[in-house]
Amino acid sequence: MSTDPPSTEAAPARFRDDVTVDLVKHSASDSDVLWAARVSTAGEQSLEELAKDPDRSKGLINYLIRDRHGSPFEHNSMTFFISAPIFVFREFMRHRAGWSYNEESGRYRELQPVFYLPGADRKLVQQGRPGKYEFVQGREEQRTAALAVMAESYQQAYAAYQELLAAGVAREVARSTLPVGLFSSMYATCNARSLMHFLGLRTQHELARVPSFPQREIEMVGELMEAEWAKLMPLTHAAFNANGRIAP
Repeated sequence: MSTDPPSTEAAPARFRDDVTVDLVKHSASDSDVLWAARVSTAGEQSLEELAKDPDRSKGLINYLIRDRHGSPFEHNSMTFFISAPIFVFREFMRHRAGWSYNEESGRYRELQPVFYLPGADRKLVQQGRPGKYEFVQGREEQRTAALAVMAESYQQAYAAYQELLAAGVAREVARSTLPVGLFSSMYATCNARSLMHFLGLRTQHELARVPSFPQREIEMVGELMEAEWAKLMPLTHAAFNANGRIAP
């Protein structure tokens, strides 16, 4: 959702505290896991799994995740359209195996003045030493100052960007003035195995056997992706949770 920016006379900008994820294309179901797994022992007879009810074989899916037989979870595909701040995508692209990306380009189009401001529920203050720290809400004056400074910085940066474009400077050069809080968009395509690995690292969950401490903004993306995946492959999703949210 949008938030009202602090009052400023800088260049116009729009502010958001959310991210969006749309599942735009998919070929993914629990039965994809079954025929891929059963070819090991059934050969061409595994084709019969294409028409069977996967609920009859949910024990096999659980076994594959529990004992970390991962390749059967790669025979599917999901493509998401994601809108988020640039700093989220830079973390996102640490995930390379099983992922494909195409992102909006500041070389080929004029970037729009849409920027990230933390929402009211975003904890702003980090306390404790590295490896053993936590985030807390912080004081109201800290939040007010953070929003005001960020908004002013964004608007000054975008004004500089516009000034360079007006002077005839190439978009790929002018974009150097822009911050990582700028919103971008991309298509991200993955399979269930690569998505499970992503979720194991980029979300916190009470069922996770190995704790993770993701940045909140990429976790927001992960939560939305997981909700879409859970509808496509409910048995696989349930087995992922039942086995500590560890990718096979």
